[in-house]
This record gives sequence, C-alpha cells and structure tokens, in this order.
Amino acid sequence: MLPLDLGFVALTDAAVLIVAKERGLFAQESIEASLHREVSWATIRDKVAAGLYQGAHMLAPLAIAARLGVGSDPVGLITPMSLNTNGAAIGVSAQLADEMGDGSAAALARAVARRVGRGDAVVNFATVYSYSMHTYMLRYWAASAGLDPDRDIRIVTAPPTAIVGRLKSGDIDGFCVGAPWGSACEAQCGARIVLEAGQFWPGGPDKVFGLSEAWAAREPEATQAVVRALLRAAIWADDPENAGELAGLLSAPRYLAAPRDLIAKRLVRDFVGLRFSRQAASFPWRSHPAWIFSQMLRWGQVDRNAGPARALEGYRPDLFRTAAADVGLSAPLTDSKIEGAYDGPWALPGSRGPIPMSSGMFFDGKQFDPDSLRDYAAGFAITRLTD
Repeated sequence: MLPLDLGFVALTDAAVLIVAKERGLFAQESIEASLHREVSWATIRDKVAAGLYQGAHMLAPLAIAARLGVGSDPVGLITPMSLNTNGAAIGVSAQLADEMGDGSAAALARAVARRVGRGDAVVNFATVYSYSMHTYMLRYWAASAGLDPDRDIRIVTAPPTAIVGRLKSGDIDGFCVGAPWGSACEAQCGARIVLEAGQFWPGGPDKVFGLSEAWAAREPEATQAVVRALLRAAIWADDPENAGELAGLLSAPRYLAAPRDLIAKRLVRDFVGLRFSRQAASFPWRSHPAWIFSQMLRWGQVDRNAGPARALEGYRPDLFRTAAADVGLSAPLTDSKIEGAYDGPWALPGSRGPIPMSSGMFFDGKQFDPDSLRDYAAGFAITRLTD
C-alpha cells in the first residue's frame, strides 16, 4: 500500500476525498490514504508546499495563485481534476437584509449609500480567502451595481467554519462561503442568501484536487490511481440515491462536524445543488483558470502585463482523460470552452458519447472567451486594468 497524506477543509465539497477514503476506493487502488482536516486554506497550501501532504482539497484560485507565486512563494501544483461546482453562496445578515429589501446587488448599493449618508460604519463582508471563487463572485456581483469592492464595502477573510460566529457577533454584515456554512448562517443567525453560485455561474469552478507536481512526476502510476479513486468517488457522490448516506458520512465529527440536515440541503439535483461528476463537473477545464486569471488581472492581484500560460499549464486534462478512460467515464474532447455560452440544455461531445449539460450562463448574461481574457478583464466598468 502506498501511503498518501491529503488535506481538506470542513466543507461539503470535500466529499470526493472523504468518499474515496471511507468507501475503500483508495484502498482498491493500493493506496493507504490519510485525510487531515485543516482550518485555513493557507495551511493547506503551505503543507503541500512543504511536502507534508501530497495533495489536497483546494480552492481553484488558490491553486493558481500558489503556482504563480502570488501571495506566497511559488508552489509546484497541478490540477488533474475538479472536485465540484456550485455550493457557495452570498448571504447578508438579517439587519442588512431588512435594509436592502430585495436581494439584488442594486439593493445592496442603495443600502450602502444610505449608510454613507448617515455616517454609519462601512458594510463588512467576509470571504474565505483572497484567492477564491467566493471573493471573485462577491466582487463581481457588487461591482455589477456600481459598488467598488475596494472602496465602497470592506472585504475581510475568515475560515469557512468561523463565518457563523463572525456573523452572530456582528463583526460582519454579509459573507460568501461554501456549503454547509451558508445554510448554518441561515439557521443560526437568520441570514438571507441573496445569490447562489449556481445562479452566479452554473457549473463554474470552485474546489479542485491540488496535487504536488513533483510527487506526480515521481509517481505517475500512483497519480493515475489517485485520480481513478477520486473519479469513482465523485460518481458515487452524485447519485441521488446516495445523498442521505453521504450527508451522514460528512456530518461526522472528524469531517464537517455539522448537522446532517444542513449538509443535505445542497446535495440536491437542482441549479443550486453541488455537482461532483455530472455535467463534466470533475473535468479540469482550462477555460476555468483563464477566467480566474482574468479576475486576478481585473482586481490588480497580478501584474497587468502578466500572461496566463503558467496558470493554464497547471490544469491537466490529459491526466484526467487517462483516468476517466479506465473508469468508463466520458471525458470532454476539448480542453477549453466559451464560458456562459448556453442558456439551456446542450450536449457536450465526449470520449464515450455526448455529455448532457445544462445552462452555464453568468447571471449578467456575459460570455467569457478564454482567448480574449485581457479584453474581458478590461471591459468591466470597474476594473483595475483601466485605473
């Protein structure tokens, strides 16, 4: 048995790693996996960088930032598969919800303006990390109503498991966090969810399997074995017949230590439910790091003259396709696609036949062409590329 140490944070989208461990899918591949729960994403990154973990449940933008050396020394990371889509949500406190009226970004802008007029404290939001889809989703949504997220509101970071406490204490007025902690904010604090990831960008990136590039190069057969186990786990986790068992498994103290019913809320087959395998959710689309890089450019997180090549090279659809063939999973025939191009069901060409897909439109109707990411980043009314 090959020993493997993997990190994760207590979120529903860690399900694929947990299922692979608990249902013996790693063991079937002669892998003795140990899962280690961490509180912060920076700790996950640093332990993979130090070689303490060979891989981890990881924020897609964090894996890219680490590879680029943004926010840390460069870390050799690759992404052979994604772990999920959907699951995150923007929410506001009961008080801010009352001030807003409806749940639109325009309503938030009006509430912010009223607070400024009264001389009240700035509206505070928490996200889980600066380099996260949560941060980019919150920034994009606020900016769509003319709010500059660096000037008109305040964005702080907090571990996902700390968001409920921060909201309850009044330290923050809103949040963007992954399941089940948005549901916990609703249940424990009376928060209102105003935008789900599945409304913002159905099928957009979220968490990935971040793997040590050096380890993968040393252990190519083991790398394929790990990805096979995770792909089988993703297929199992997506089966609606397994949702109850999965929620119970994730609720265990060693994993999420959260109420089973709150976890189950996002294990549904609708537009807000988590996807682990279906609709190519586990495929490492290179258009995803391209979009993430565009947001790094938009918000001044990378040099405006930087190119995306190193970010895109970290995504390894070649490794995915080899493992997918072994487990009988249809894999997309292309590495990238126009994001937001479809407003209804469509069929994606796959290695074993068409892959059923649903709408992937951004909430504002924009489309993203990965070959024009710089023009896209510069084309927003609020962007650091034209400051």
